Amino acid sequence: MHIKTNLHPLNLHNKRYDFPALIQTHPELNQYLLNRHDQLTIDFADSNAVKSLNCALLKKYYRIDFWDIPKGYLCPAIPGRVDYIHYLAELLENNCTVGKVSAAKVQVLDIGTGASCIYPILGQRVYNWRFIASDIDAVSVASSKQIINANKGLSSKIKVLLQPDKDSFFSNIIQPGQRLDLTICNPPFHRSLQQALAGNSRKRENLAKKSTSKTQQLDRQKKLAATLNFGGQKAELFCSGGELQFIKNMIKESVDYSQQVLFFSTLVSKKDHLAEIKLALKNAKVAQFEIIKMAQGQKISRFIAWSYLNKSQQQLWYKQKLLAE
Repeated sequence: MHIKTNLHPLNLHNKRYDFPALIQTHPELNQYLLNRHDQLTIDFADSNAVKSLNCALLKKYYRIDFWDIPKGYLCPAIPGRVDYIHYLAELLENNCTVGKVSAAKVQVLDIGTGASCIYPILGQRVYNWRFIASDIDAVSVASSKQIINANKGLSSKIKVLLQPDKDSFFSNIIQPGQRLDLTICNPPFHRSLQQALAGNSRKRENLAKKSTSKTQQLDRQKKLAATLNFGGQKAELFCSGGELQFIKNMIKESVDYSQQVLFFSTLVSKKDHLAEIKLALKNAKVAQFEIIKMAQGQKISRFIAWSYLNKSQQQLWYKQKLLAE
């Protein structure tokens, strides 16, 4: 059973997946259904099954009629991705003391949007936010543009850009005088391809243990042995220095855009990285930072958000840009 608990209260996926309703929305999902312990589920180690589940969820709950990713690219889990969006909306609301935030006025930069463009499409559908989606990978950019152009109402709200410099986060994307309310990022986890392969091998083994028989376990391991679990091209999975160095580099560059962004943010997969990240933020002389915990069942995740604007500067920003009429 895959019972999702502790998700944000506004998350639509706090209960078990309603597979009969999802199949009605997306009939192709039916071929991947399994019955375990009298509960319908899918094999979450099968990337095709997860992809089909995503298509069903996006179509039923988020009005996304077309969604696809190229073979070998990361297939995101929808509940956890939309949780990040909900907590960011809460961050904006909690820090505003001068009125009510108009969601339609919020502008967000997604750094490394990937081939799925998942954060922009969720943020747009749930909160009507506007997005810039950037990536260093041309295939990811093309895939994201295809998704945006194929779904009604997205092309005027989401702009997809190729980042020409693999070592830059904001440069080439944020233009002079442009102001963004949030930046978001799901960083690469690993330092090398070898580390990424090892991590995905462990994930495969853990998921395989959930099979109901040893035969199924062996069949699944053979099926997945030649591929990275859930896909993931190298830019999505690893970078020099891994997650910690990636985030420290982002913080360093964020100083140059301190007056153009209200809140920067990034997911942090490893709790052990927080001490060095907090030190980097203090050295950057940020005015405020917050660590927001998220949970999905037994899995605990978090993101860190920071701002160079003090409280009075933040309220002025809200008054000038974000308040409802």
